[in-house]
Amino acid sequence: MRAQTFIRTGASALSRSLRSASHVSRPHFYSTAPAPPPPGSKTIPATFQVFNRETKRQQRERAARNVEQSRQVDYVKDEVAFRVVDRLLDIKREFNEVVELGSGCGHIAKHVDTDMMKKLIMCDISETMLNRDKDVEYEVPVERRVVDEENLPFPENSLECVVSSLSMHWINDLPGAMIQIQRSLKSDGVFIAGLFGGDTLFELRTALQLAEQDREGGISPRISPMADSRDLGALLSRAGFTLTTVDVDEVTVNYPSAIELMEDLRAMGESNAVINRRGLLKRDTMMAASAIYKEMYGNPDGTVPATFQILYMIGWKPSQTQNKPLERGSAKHSLKERLEGDSSTS
Repeated sequence: MRAQTFIRTGASALSRSLRSASHVSRPHFYSTAPAPPPPGSKTIPATFQVFNRETKRQQRERAARNVEQSRQVDYVKDEVAFRVVDRLLDIKREFNEVVELGSGCGHIAKHVDTDMMKKLIMCDISETMLNRDKDVEYEVPVERRVVDEENLPFPENSLECVVSSLSMHWINDLPGAMIQIQRSLKSDGVFIAGLFGGDTLFELRTALQLAEQDREGGISPRISPMADSRDLGALLSRAGFTLTTVDVDEVTVNYPSAIELMEDLRAMGESNAVINRRGLLKRDTMMAASAIYKEMYGNPDGTVPATFQILYMIGWKPSQTQNKPLERGSAKHSLKERLEGDSSTS
């Protein structure tokens, strides 16, 4: 195994034995934002495109065709899928059907059971990736559908739960996709997702920029732009979700060098898909980037770390049955009097 994985939560480094723990504390951040736009409205101009979705589909198709190599690099997606399922476990409810967007070969399916749901609908833009492990039997029955996350086929108010793991960072219109998900959910339905954040692979980004500047006299977008944790809460609320939660985590993986890291990213189907990206990376630039990477971030044992920042978000479709805050001024006890009473008795 070429990569060693260390799970980091905050400043503490934890091992994979985390999976046996009954509960792992996570920081939560709550936010509100304006109401969602009316049905049929555009959240961003239709011409605003960052990623080439067809290129991304082809990258995933190509990666899935090499089944053995593709399975060897499932470690990051399997780990994040486990953490998404861990959040789903916090919801004490058995779902009839759960829809997974950007399912890949079935990373979520590996971690769920019949106590959580009766059926999992796996959706992915790549048919080859979707069917890579079609012969594998999971505890939960699965249905596979070729679906583009930017154009969901589900009727309004038809789904109980939607989950997504490491897929939504490739969506051009992320606010629009959230609105589609919110509309497809039933009342009191839940949406849970994990996606790469803006600090993902900051080491590789820095090394490539310095190497290109030195060897080619300029820089190009070698690492795709990603969402910021400060934006997700507002986007969830804007899409019409309530009781929104956003938290941040990291997965750090050690590689022999930056070259092995880039090879694994390609095998994952996570190569750059920005529309204005440049062609193949020149060998001279790649070797320079690898040397810079090791010089700036190398570990004492000669390996180099790669940081994957993961943003998790949870949102609920509004329902009359959900708990709501009391009206302002409806309190029956004064906090000031209670605090003053406590201080006088101490």
